[in-house]
Amino acid sequence: MSTATPPANPIIFYDGVCGLCNRLVQFSLKHDADGRLRFASLQSDFAAAVLQRHGFNPRDLDTLYVVEYNRVPEERISLRSDAVIAILRQLAGPWAVIATLLRIVPRWLRNWGYNIIARNRYRIFGRSDTCLLPEGKYRARFLDL
Repeated sequence: MSTATPPANPIIFYDGVCGLCNRLVQFSLKHDADGRLRFASLQSDFAAAVLQRHGFNPRDLDTLYVVEYNRVPEERISLRSDAVIAILRQLAGPWAVIATLLRIVPRWLRNWGYNIIARNRYRIFGRSDTCLLPEGKYRARFLDL
């Protein structure tokens, strides 16, 4: 397992058994034209170490996180709707514009909607017993394999 990534590569921490989270990962891989995004499941030791370093509970699987500037003094973590915006900013096409528009919406309102989806994601999108393995061409972008 690799625990280092260049600061230019944001890392998405996602619930590896969540159907919605896995769809987000697949969507991100498809639209990340520059191949910048990296991924690790919240269930991994790597994610736990980074989250604990910032005082977050690694057992909180209802939250999506994006880590920017991993392992340098500027390291920062975005969560919930801010994490979604951070992901969209990295993607090709209209997604960066959508991210800018979402930033206009007050955070409390964005997170309210995020929390409703997070509470119901297993029921709506399903749950698998194990983390899905990425296609071979994407494996190097997963830091917990």
